[in-house]
Amino acid sequence: MAIPVTPNKKIRVMVVDDSMVARSMIIRGLSSHPKIEVVGFAINTLDAKLKIPQYKPDVVTMDVEMPGQSGTEFLKQYLPSHPIPVILVSSLNLKVFDALAVGAVDFVRKPDDQQGVDTFIAALIQKIIIASNAKPRPSAPSAPAAPGSIPKLGNSPNLDRIIIGLGASTGGTEATLEVMKRLPADIPPMVIVQHMPPGFTKMYAERLNRLCAMEVREAQSGDELHRGLALVAPADLQCRVVRIGTRYTVNCTPGEKVSGHRPSVDALFQSMAEVVSCKMAGIIMTGMGQDGAVGLLAMRKKGAYTIGQDKESSVVYGMPGVAHNIGAVMIQASCENISNVLIRHLKSLG
Repeated sequence: MAIPVTPNKKIRVMVVDDSMVARSMIIRGLSSHPKIEVVGFAINTLDAKLKIPQYKPDVVTMDVEMPGQSGTEFLKQYLPSHPIPVILVSSLNLKVFDALAVGAVDFVRKPDDQQGVDTFIAALIQKIIIASNAKPRPSAPSAPAAPGSIPKLGNSPNLDRIIIGLGASTGGTEATLEVMKRLPADIPPMVIVQHMPPGFTKMYAERLNRLCAMEVREAQSGDELHRGLALVAPADLQCRVVRIGTRYTVNCTPGEKVSGHRPSVDALFQSMAEVVSCKMAGIIMTGMGQDGAVGLLAMRKKGAYTIGQDKESSVVYGMPGVAHNIGAVMIQASCENISNVLIRHLKSLG
């Protein structure tokens, strides 16, 4: 477990990247921050295996694709016995989700050009500070849900009149999957906000679609909500639920950040509290900060059933912790049990 950061203690970071240009950029950028000390670097995973015990970093940044053993294979072997927070530094690559699946805490997209370096370094610094207090959860990659392995909810008309919102951040890519893969193909419509860099939300939706029983896709403005469909909010757009008569769609538009994020869980949940006249359920999961807490409270005040991930199973108990503390959460559950809690509630409506 990472050592909590105190005002007088710098976060010890080790950089693992086979590119000298990338290493220099990252080391130079991180070293400029007063809370971070770069204690060393490694040029590949073998080098990292030798140097991590030597440098004793609090957080490791690691490229996913390197010559020899990949970052994913390294994490799969190393993290179960050495649980250290790892932030992935990756180009637009589907393999980043494989590395998250075996225990990496979060990821940052490498800049495409020099102009994006400052934004990249700022994002990496923020994630390192968060990761220094995170609890890595090494696990095995998920297999696709077997067809018919999860019983359907059935044809109750009451289940046609409920909408589910889910929000997550740090640690949420795998936590959300843990919930989704246990839900049936005929689940009421879901809208998901997961804080993620541009380019990755479409790949994430495709991954969920491959591994879960319901249809999952990246949301587009005008998509109509219906049973068996889960929509993932696109990166860098605010995603809100809109009512058109008795139908519900989503609206995905540029706009100001809400609670520091775009997409924002609060923006989604607040829209549901304002426009949804049928029944609602809200789920808030692992993540730093408080995005979603106020929106979930607004949903609860409008009669929604609200679930928060518990502290023990959260990589970062920020968002669900704040939501619980302000009274937005009706019931807390572990990552692995949230689906059971939700299904019990849905069956009670049937």
